Amino acid sequence: MKNNEKGFTYPLTLCLVILFLSFFSLRIEQLLSVRKMAHETDIILQEEYYFLSSAKKVEMNFQKSGTLPSKGAFTFVKGTMNYQADPPTGFIQRVNFTLLLNAGDKAFIGRGFFDTRTKRLTKWIELK
Repeated sequence: MKNNEKGFTYPLTLCLVILFLSFFSLRIEQLLSVRKMAHETDIILQEEYYFLSSAKKVEMNFQKSGTLPSKGAFTFVKGTMNYQADPPTGFIQRVNFTLLLNAGDKAFIGRGFFDTRTKRLTKWIELK
């Protein structure tokens, strides 16, 4: 009790509370950054999957019919993929893909180059 009368306990308790709160706030900040990274990773993986699926569907349609439709769209659970085919130049035909996710306002753009002789995708470029 003698230490209480001289004011030892209150500063010690205050220091422990401040130490605990600073440690707790650092852990909360780490948790929030990890959650944000997980959400961004999820969006990137969805974007890549939708681009891959759309490119495969366009390639299969191209192989079956022999020509690419000038415009089209694929609807997915969490977004819509629109594509537009340019007229072929030589043996290469360019197709522009635009992905609109339901969760955001941002549009993701990709470009595929198809070989008209082999009817396969030869090159892929993602534009941001």
